[in-house]
Amino acid sequence: MALQIGIVGLPNVGKSTLFNALTKSKGAMAANYPFCTIDPNVGIVEVPDERLRILTEMVKPEKVIPAAIEFVDIAGLVKGASKGEGLGNAFLSHIREVDAICHVVRAFQGGDVIHVEGSVDPVRDRLTIETELALADLSNLQKRMEKMEGAARTGDKEKIAELAVAKKIEAALQEGKLASTVTLEKEQRPIAHAFQLLTAKPMIYAVNVAEHELSVMTPDAVRSQLKLEPSAQVIIISAKIEEDLQELSPEDAAVFLADLKVTSSGLDRLIHAAYAALGYITYFTAGPKEVRAWTITRGMTAPQAAGVIHTDFEKGFIRAETISYKDFVQFKGESGAKDAGKLRQEGKDYVVQDGDVMHFKCNV
Repeated sequence: MALQIGIVGLPNVGKSTLFNALTKSKGAMAANYPFCTIDPNVGIVEVPDERLRILTEMVKPEKVIPAAIEFVDIAGLVKGASKGEGLGNAFLSHIREVDAICHVVRAFQGGDVIHVEGSVDPVRDRLTIETELALADLSNLQKRMEKMEGAARTGDKEKIAELAVAKKIEAALQEGKLASTVTLEKEQRPIAHAFQLLTAKPMIYAVNVAEHELSVMTPDAVRSQLKLEPSAQVIIISAKIEEDLQELSPEDAAVFLADLKVTSSGLDRLIHAAYAALGYITYFTAGPKEVRAWTITRGMTAPQAAGVIHTDFEKGFIRAETISYKDFVQFKGESGAKDAGKLRQEGKDYVVQDGDVMHFKCNV
């Protein structure tokens, strides 16, 4: 399951610098003017997971395959993007394709980077981007509603249900709210999902602060500063520090972060926030040929998890030999866990847990 995160924000807030750092590349041209990123740059990043490293040391496989995440650096949006200002329409279409949005908000003052609005105002910038996304959603939704209304008048129950959901979301968008804030019944959620609304996607706020602020700013303080809900996913980053980290060895990077009184890089925190926002977890397969991390949605059953490896595995699923990560490590691998009675035979109803080490028996 490929997880794709779109990095958005106003021009010159640090998006391309962050993208370059995240993907350890110079793929996005960071320049001191808007629209230096015209086509979306895509970078694939390994998901940092200490458990994979430990399993690798224990099993000593021929090959190790971590989970991966795709970052898409989308050119800076401006006020009026929903009406095609700047290069708005093309950029909005790129956002529509991602699973989650990382909204980079500039909070650092000064420096030689010109702000497109002439001043630094994180709340104004956040609302500018969200308003453009909401206006784009409103326009698309209302076009769909015109078609729904005709079918609903004929008594089509499916279209009547769709129209009811659309009207509920339309009302929120007209008030300047995001589609993700609308409370829907369980049966209404698949209908809303089919609308492919930009503001329904999970939003992670990456607040770009000055180096000296990194260790003193807290997520709660940032939520308050940006006037966000307490549940909003917020990470505090310094794009410049993330860029500097890529020039260092892992050991030197750890020392550098410790000196800054920061425990982990912005990349680690951003990926963990994305996993939390999307409800993703990881299970592992571990054998002499390969140790691999697999990304699945929380709540998936064993056959569904097997299907992520190959669709035939889900169809021909028989059982899953399962060891929890904790037991695998405690009993020094599969053999020890089996001797200790910790290897379980799980059937079709088993809900996979984060960190499970699994082998699937399938009839294919």
